[in-house]
Amino acid sequence: MDKKRCTAILLAAGSGKRMQSDVAKQFMLLDGKPLIWYALHTIEQSSVIEDCILVTGAEDIAYVQKEIVERYDFHKVNKIVAGGAERYDSVYNALKIIADEDKMVPNRDGYVFIHDGARPFLTEDIIERSYQAVTEAHACVVGMPVKDTIKLADAGGYAASTPDRSLVWQIQTPQVFDAKLIIDAYSRLILQKEELAAKGIKITDDAMVVETLLEHPVKLVQGSYENIKITTPEDLCVAEAFLSRG
Repeated sequence: MDKKRCTAILLAAGSGKRMQSDVAKQFMLLDGKPLIWYALHTIEQSSVIEDCILVTGAEDIAYVQKEIVERYDFHKVNKIVAGGAERYDSVYNALKIIADEDKMVPNRDGYVFIHDGARPFLTEDIIERSYQAVTEAHACVVGMPVKDTIKLADAGGYAASTPDRSLVWQIQTPQVFDAKLIIDAYSRLILQKEELAAKGIKITDDAMVVETLLEHPVKLVQGSYENIKITTPEDLCVAEAFLSRG
């Protein structure tokens, strides 16, 4: 079977608020390089992914084009788009580019890899495992089984239940889907987001869009415990330790 085209959507439209920084976290330096350099470098070197849509703040597009894409010769980035108010708005802005055959990155019949730019330790092994899973299941997400016991709390802040730890996964990215499937799911989400909000349903990742709007099962794929998301200053220290270890 011929390999289908794979497009990465790299989300880099966050802020530095939880990092206690005036610099958006995706541009903070990690071992001398902007944080988003790491995921972009893996995508650039990947034998699986053909192209990349980079999503960033509207005010940062010119900077990202010159200081990230051109400076580091990321040839697979062929479109930079502005993010939205919520994560799902940012993803949808990129998916519209993929869905439109008149645009530069049409890929209605392939696969879409959605990855957080704040996860610098994406690897080719993770990409390849995800690709294999999506060809079989049409929707998959990277994650790892949790190491700790998890408690579910009640409204008063007391432990209400303890789920079986062997069944609980910590979800990461990339999250990978048939292009038609994820475009359909997000198109429905945009139309129904006010209705979902009224019901108290908060969409927190791409898998939940597919699960909620299409009732489509999502396969879990092993990622890596090092595939962390840089959210707080402590995370940056952990990332630096990973890099120093090689």
